Amino acid sequence: MNRKSLEQIQRKKGFISDMDGVIYHGNKILPGVKEFVAWLKKERKKFLFLTNSSERTPKELHEKLSRMGIDVEKHVFYTSALATAQFLSSQKPRGTAFIIGEAGLINAMYNVGYTMNNIDPDYVGGGDTRSYSYEKIEQAVNLVLRGAKLIGTNPDVSGPVENGLAPSTKALIAPIELATGRRAYFVGKPNPLMMRIALKKLGCSREESIIIGDRMDTDIIAGIESEIDTCLVLTGISDKKTVNEFPYKPHFILNDVGDITR
Repeated sequence: MNRKSLEQIQRKKGFISDMDGVIYHGNKILPGVKEFVAWLKKERKKFLFLTNSSERTPKELHEKLSRMGIDVEKHVFYTSALATAQFLSSQKPRGTAFIIGEAGLINAMYNVGYTMNNIDPDYVGGGDTRSYSYEKIEQAVNLVLRGAKLIGTNPDVSGPVENGLAPSTKALIAPIELATGRRAYFVGKPNPLMMRIALKKLGCSREESIIIGDRMDTDIIAGIESEIDTCLVLTGISDKKTVNEFPYKPHFILNDVGDITR
């Protein structure tokens, strides 16, 4: 990348960074991350770690980064679970839901006043989870057929982990969609709703901000559809070859987030 392009990135006031594939893979921190976070703090930038993963709470994400040697406040984390809970609360305050997901999603739902219901819920919600079973799918299918609305935290089919890829929310919800003939509504990236929430949390305009991600199909398209400058890093899902497979392109491409500080 040329110096002029780097300076364009460095002048931004607000940084919205994905986590999986940008900050870490599983429990392994990625190159340049410590330098990048130190630079954000030193330059007094506003930043948000925005993730489509719905498994962990902000507290758990804070503790995970602390174990990797990255010290940031809990309020800089925003997940698709929080966005989903906020969306459902705006649609039907203090409703009920049957959830297939982990603590991040369940806690987010409780925190907006939702209760868990496996008899006649308003919504069936799905998120990233490792506790997935045929029984839960069967239960979800019948609840949706009886009138519950189907919601997904994010439309990712897969996500990067240390040893390769793991199935994500869209792949886990697909059997419910197929069995019921109903389509889920996905709240996470690239839904512009999540990007608008991120800008509000940052207190920055579109023009002042940039989104950094590793996926053309979520992070980059989310930025483009929200008219926010985009930066693809090559530490996760998408590579330079992948970029050419899409009808749109990022504004900037870097090897890793550390390039911003170099």
